[in-house]
Amino acid sequence: MSGKHSIQGKVALVAGGAKNLGSLIARDLAEQGAKAVVIHYRSAADKLHAETTVAAIEKAGAKALALSGDLTSADVLAQLFGDAVAAFGRPDIAINTVGKVLKKPILETSEAEFDEMNAVNAKTAFFFLKEAGKHLNDHGKVCTLVTSLLGAFTPFYASYAGTKAPVEHFTRAAAKEFGVRGISVTAIGPGPMDTPFFYGQESPEAVAYHKTAAALSPFTKSGLTHIEDVVPFIRFLVSEGWWITGQTILINGGYTTK
Repeated sequence: MSGKHSIQGKVALVAGGAKNLGSLIARDLAEQGAKAVVIHYRSAADKLHAETTVAAIEKAGAKALALSGDLTSADVLAQLFGDAVAAFGRPDIAINTVGKVLKKPILETSEAEFDEMNAVNAKTAFFFLKEAGKHLNDHGKVCTLVTSLLGAFTPFYASYAGTKAPVEHFTRAAAKEFGVRGISVTAIGPGPMDTPFFYGQESPEAVAYHKTAAALSPFTKSGLTHIEDVVPFIRFLVSEGWWITGQTILINGGYTTK
């Protein structure tokens, strides 16, 4: 595949790209022919993961750069895009995998916890889209990671799913606003994923339930969504799938739907 909807020769930026799903996305983009991939990581605790991902990107034949920062600041987000442009030119692909999960009843959730969830999941997504709209080349692609809980009727995840839900509206608005430049904007909502992001807040009983909840659970190694299940859809949306825009797609093996 070649041309404006190819990954070949393009510049990509992946927020939260140091480990887990973000790292696999970044490495896959390099393997698909991206010219350069910028990955973001939040803090020094993830620096080693970032360095490992950078090495893998370079081994695949692309240039790579790792940048750190707390993206709950609009100024830091602006700096991230600015530094990416300074290093490799305007990006063609921007993917935001940043997120924070909290499993807690509404009655036990503090104001500080809600504010942090809102900052990480909603505010970061909004200003990531803003900077992508300012800095991407024409015919660029933007994708944000949300959650399949947007299609669920469940307790205990109000602050998580509730602060991811606005991203659907941000995505639709950005698709309309950026569409005049040929930029497509999408969101991907994975099901519970077999990563530390999932296990950290779940009880053994909840883990056991989630491992059997998807229609296709019996046909996976863990019963959960694997990061390898998600990456092909992101690859498609930021290339040949450009005609899909303004939509949130749930990737979960039949865990839930809308």
